[in-house]
Amino acid sequence: MYSLVLALILGLIPLAATAESIVVLGDSLSAGYGIDVKQGWVNLLQQKFNQQHIDYVISNESISGDTSAGGLARIDQALARHKPAIVILELGANDGLRGLTPQVMKSNLTEMIQRSRKAGAKVLLLGMKIPPNYGKRYIEMFYNVYPQLAAELNVPLVPFLLEDVALNAELMQADGLHPNELGQPQIVEKVWPYLQPLLK
Repeated sequence: MYSLVLALILGLIPLAATAESIVVLGDSLSAGYGIDVKQGWVNLLQQKFNQQHIDYVISNESISGDTSAGGLARIDQALARHKPAIVILELGANDGLRGLTPQVMKSNLTEMIQRSRKAGAKVLLLGMKIPPNYGKRYIEMFYNVYPQLAAELNVPLVPFLLEDVALNAELMQADGLHPNELGQPQIVEKVWPYLQPLLK
């Protein structure tokens, strides 16, 4: 018995593996705005992990209404608390809806990616689009931030998180901005092919 205890103390016998952490840093699209949070895509992704015996625990650090600046202000605390292996960044939509400068958004996202990597995490970036009434030039400047970041920082990118969802009224809430419960599984399937290669 003594030798077993000593071996455990010295780390000669491995303890049970603990699940790795994934942090989702996002806004209302990831916080489950307007729906039961249990039906949100982040929780559905955790269910997918559990069903497939994939040993990751997701911490959802998403706040409705948050901007890239808000995410930058709180990412250090999230990284310190969860020590994630992967960070999923879903921010920027509210920057666009408020007409904020895309270059500032790009700078904020860049800093979050760099801080996440410095903390030892892989990063998955989720791209967004904004409604057409914001004008062609602004829309293009906004949307182009995501592929530019993906290319410059070599970070995997989901080109548009709400692809095949945003224009389908059956999958969207009445506000036309947030997916309903029916749209959430579609988001999981959109994220999965880009996330899977990052898993250990």
